[in-house]
Amino acid sequence: MPRWWARTPEGWRLRVGADDPGAWHRAAYRDWTLVTQVGDVHADRAGPGAVLQGSATSSSTLPGLLVQMFRHACLDGSSTVLDVGTGTGYGTALLCHRLGDIRVTAIDVDPYLTAAAEERLHEHGFRPRLLTADATGPIDWEGDRIVATVAVRPIPASWLAALTPDGRLVTTIAGTSLIVTADKQPGGGAVGRVEHDRAAFMRSRAGVDHLARDWSVLERARVEDGEQIEGSPYPVMDVVGGWDVATMLELAAPGIEHRFITGGDGADRVALMAHGDGSWARAEERDGEVTVHQGGPRRLYDLLDQVREHWLRAGGLPVRGATATISPEGEITLRRGTWTATIGR
Repeated sequence: MPRWWARTPEGWRLRVGADDPGAWHRAAYRDWTLVTQVGDVHADRAGPGAVLQGSATSSSTLPGLLVQMFRHACLDGSSTVLDVGTGTGYGTALLCHRLGDIRVTAIDVDPYLTAAAEERLHEHGFRPRLLTADATGPIDWEGDRIVATVAVRPIPASWLAALTPDGRLVTTIAGTSLIVTADKQPGGGAVGRVEHDRAAFMRSRAGVDHLARDWSVLERARVEDGEQIEGSPYPVMDVVGGWDVATMLELAAPGIEHRFITGGDGADRVALMAHGDGSWARAEERDGEVTVHQGGPRRLYDLLDQVREHWLRAGGLPVRGATATISPEGEITLRRGTWTATIGR
């Protein structure tokens, strides 16, 4: 019986299907994501009663989102698909059911994940080709559809090289909620658009090791007084929950970490921002008044307020429906009206 991690106030707590078959059936048939790995600890290998701190690193994606990604790929009975991010093998099984095993290849960097997925797929009569490799590097595959359920930045050049003429790729951009659908062009690049859907997948990895995050700048944001202290005309917001705002901010300053706290340290709402270059910000809202502390080489909260001002002046943000032009090297240029953004490394 499968195992997974459930988020609780104490951390990620192990759930074992055999302990409560009813709970397992409800979880399996509900349209939500089941986290199967936290850090480098897979639920299959965890001891009874385990509780972990850390970030989710593998999961079974919610079924509705998988189906939508496959719809964007415009699959037909002749499609040959590379499923990037095998994970549990659930999405691979859906593709095998739709297209037949011979037309499906799945790839994941983690040998345990591919081995476990292969075993489960075989139990259900599916035998696709499974590759254990870094999907952002050279790929031993050629076909006309790539669907990625891991996020990348930029688009791997190997994907464009592996696609046949007029082939299509569907992926998300790391750190954003952007789903990009693009068709290969004669020059080796691709052209498409940002879909109006939203999705956020785990970032692709080059190896099985999980890089530990440096939380020191975030801690500075929590406790230090700013080099610059001033007000803001806008309420303190949960940036991560504002998908388009978070995406626009990520395009302007990739790699910001966010935390949102309610009712802490005497403030009604607190937002923390931190970047690896040492920049940080803390916004505190008390009785409708907002005070912003900022430090480091960049003023992160100023960038956020610029995004929100654009939103209010234009009545929206330009990312949804933007055209996407991808160079053969994988650099993405987004355009909508007079707005442009370039997404490289």
